[in-house]
Amino acid sequence: MGSSGRMAALFLKRLTLQITKTENNCIRSCWGKYVVQKMAPAQPSPIASAPRPSCLTYAKAFSTEDTRDEQKKKKKDDTAFSNIGRKISERIIHVLDEQGNDLGHMHRATVIRLMDERDLRLVRRDPGAEPPKYQLLTGAQIHHERLRLRELEKAKPRPRPTLTKELTFSSNIGQRDLDTKTKQIQQWIEKNYRVQITVKKGKSAEEPESKTEDIFNQILQTMPGRATFSSKPQPIRGGKAVMCVLRPLSRKEETVSTAAQGAPRGDPLNRETGNDGESGVPHQ
Repeated sequence: MGSSGRMAALFLKRLTLQITKTENNCIRSCWGKYVVQKMAPAQPSPIASAPRPSCLTYAKAFSTEDTRDEQKKKKKDDTAFSNIGRKISERIIHVLDEQGNDLGHMHRATVIRLMDERDLRLVRRDPGAEPPKYQLLTGAQIHHERLRLRELEKAKPRPRPTLTKELTFSSNIGQRDLDTKTKQIQQWIEKNYRVQITVKKGKSAEEPESKTEDIFNQILQTMPGRATFSSKPQPIRGGKAVMCVLRPLSRKEETVSTAAQGAPRGDPLNRETGNDGESGVPHQ
């Protein structure tokens, strides 16, 4: 065999070995993947892992907000003047007729039959009684009673919120500036405001301890029969200032004060014209 034949045989041998090695690697790789997939735990499918709709169905039933809303609605229905229809929760109730006559204790079935026979409605009168008290009324009577209760609610005096104004100045304030601030306080009192006044003590060592209290009294004396101390002067900020709160007199207090003075120094006429008697406060 010549040299060319030997080279060809060697090439074929190497090619055969390379093909065999490649096939073995492919077989080994495929077999490894198959074994790993078989040994791995089964993964749940996305559909199986999704939450069941039934879990969401009952979530609202346990909502705290819904429970509170239901309690508020029930409480409102219990106190409202309205026809309850046939929903009588008690077995035995105390019944009044449409004229207010006492029919005594009756079974709810009897009451419902009476409502049907006479075309009447049933309203609560005293749910806290034992047994609870109800009354049979016509539709027109219920309507008129609602209007009456609405008018009574409107007629109730509604308390106005008490607002507080604040004013701060030094005890070294001049008389002219003090008169200006006093006039501002008077205007607030006229509008039924409370006025919190804070007077900071001056740095002068010669200032008497009673100077701040004298300032408060001077301001109050300009409003006889109209204002008083809601909070008397008291030291604050470690004694570096004194604070008090003035408030308008009530109608009863104004009457007593006017009678005690013997002259209506703070009467409505003076208030409207802006004359405060002997207040000593200049008006602009």
